[in-house]
Order: sequence, then structure tokens, then C-alpha cells
Amino acid sequence: MNGREKKEYNDLFFLCSLIEYIARRTKNHRDVVVNAIGAEQLAHVYELADVYHSENIDKITDDLITQRHIPAGTFDNVAACSYRVPTHWDIGKVYKRLIVDVCNAHGKTPVDALVEVYNSWMSRELENYNSSLFYENPSYLYASYAEGRILE
Repeated sequence: MNGREKKEYNDLFFLCSLIEYIARRTKNHRDVVVNAIGAEQLAHVYELADVYHSENIDKITDDLITQRHIPAGTFDNVAACSYRVPTHWDIGKVYKRLIVDVCNAHGKTPVDALVEVYNSWMSRELENYNSSLFYENPSYLYASYAEGRILE
């Protein structure tokens, strides 16, 4: 472990932030981006995240959009946000924590857990930047995810 967290967690953080960045650029729901990239390519980016992290994120984004034929969408949660828009890094951290919790609870690989989380109901809830859900405690988010609904 170098720094404050495991290398694998930092790599996952980068991958989740990249997904968010691509989704905003293409105006797509996050699951659309994840499914277009595909598990195999996601695993590749995850494995090389420390290399990609030092490259220009716009170049990586453009390459993935072109290579994986990610279409332009119409979902623009940034424009619809009435408050301060969280950065792609902010949202990447939220997803990373949830995915780590899913991995730890269910013994899944990071990429398998990532695909599962982004294709779940929780992803659509986290896309709503007019709610405060993405600011919630990570343990609350995982408990809600595991329950299949937002807990009260």
C-alpha cells in the first residue's frame, strides 16, 4: 500500500471517475457507458489505471468513445442540476466506495462488482444531482443497495 489507500482502490477510483467523465461528455446514463465499454475493456483500463491516470483524460475519453462506439445521448444531469455539480472525481469516489463494499461483502472481483453496481437501480439514483444521495455515508449507501431501496 502506497499512500492512504490500496492501489486497487485508487485504480477503481480512476476507472469510476473516467466512466463519469465519459457519461457527461456523451450525455448518457452511466450504465450505457459501462455496457458500451464492456467488461473486458473495463478490466484492461482497471489493470492499467496507474498508467492511464497520468495521461490526459480527454484523450483517453476520446479514444474510448471512438473505439467502443459510444453514442451521443440526451441525458444531461449536469445541466439539470439546480445546485453545485459534483465533479467527476466526487462521483467516482462514491461509486468506488460502493463497489469496494460489494466486493468485500460478496467476494466479487472489482470489475464484476462495477458492472453490477452501474447496472443497478442505485446508479440511476446517484445520477440525480438534485438529491443529496451521493453525499450520504458509504455504509448507508451500501445498506440501501443491499436492501434494494433507499432506506429511511
